[in-house]
Amino acid sequence: MIIAVDGMGGDFSPQEVVKGAVASLEKNDINIIITGKENEITMELNKYKYDKNRITILDSSEVISTNEHPVMAIRKKKNSSLVKALKLVSDGMADAVVSAGSTGAFMAGATLIVGRIKGIDRVALAPVMPGRYGSFMVIDSGANVDCKPEYLFQFALMGKIYFENVIKINNPSIGLINIGEEEEKGNELTKKVYKLLKESDLNFVGNVEPRNVSDGKVDILVCDGFVGNTVLKMYEGVAINLLGMLKDDVMKSSRAKIGALFMKNVFKNMKSKFDYSEYGGSSFLGSKGVCVKAHGSSDSRAFKNAIFQARNCCKNEIIDKIKLEIEKIPRIISE
Repeated sequence: MIIAVDGMGGDFSPQEVVKGAVASLEKNDINIIITGKENEITMELNKYKYDKNRITILDSSEVISTNEHPVMAIRKKKNSSLVKALKLVSDGMADAVVSAGSTGAFMAGATLIVGRIKGIDRVALAPVMPGRYGSFMVIDSGANVDCKPEYLFQFALMGKIYFENVIKINNPSIGLINIGEEEEKGNELTKKVYKLLKESDLNFVGNVEPRNVSDGKVDILVCDGFVGNTVLKMYEGVAINLLGMLKDDVMKSSRAKIGALFMKNVFKNMKSKFDYSEYGGSSFLGSKGVCVKAHGSSDSRAFKNAIFQARNCCKNEIIDKIKLEIEKIPRIISE
């Protein structure tokens, strides 16, 4: 299995990217192609002992930054590390691509270079996040701000396939993020999506209010990209601030510090649940190739786990299974 890794994407590239790529070689079926500035990547690789036959470099002189217009950057910077990594997948030279670079440019490339699965209208960003009672997915989390009802239905179907094959949860529950639990609540979009999901064979459990998103009782939460991105960033912000507030209060008194020592393992476990490096990255579902977006500030551990996530998607044939299931959508909608 060959995985293309954007060596210049992310806040700590290429150092952490290279370190993570080398660490991923613990899985014997992975080979890596790192795209980026060859001299810089070579310097980093020289710091480690690894099988030289399993990591190669594809020189790329350009880098797409996060402040560039995504589509224009993809079209103009043909020699960028991200475009070259995506081209490896579209040309059949790699099985998957991982990048921590610009989310917008990666999504544009997943659509324009790799292409969409026939029958899928939009590629969706689908992170898996920690909840109180279990992990859950929010799809879409920012790729598509304006959506039609059929887009969200397709998101639900792709999320189901991912959960069953990668997370290994059979017949996962699916909810629609909305302002109330009642069927008649929401805007025109959510009302139409509710009807589609309710009449389908999916395990639809109804509307889910934002306050219940983080409990993890519903496996897949469907929404448009505007709502999803808001939920995602709010969730991350609350987690960071809660942990920060807890730390501030502990540091205020000696008694609290002593008590914290007895709770050290509890705090450590809680922090690890909110650590994005545990999850690796978010998949762009709907693309014809496996595309995994790592967090912009990913360290080597996060990159390694993002590569493992891409590997798992390939091994479980996620793309082929979405292709097969998408053929059922016209039948389901018409019933």
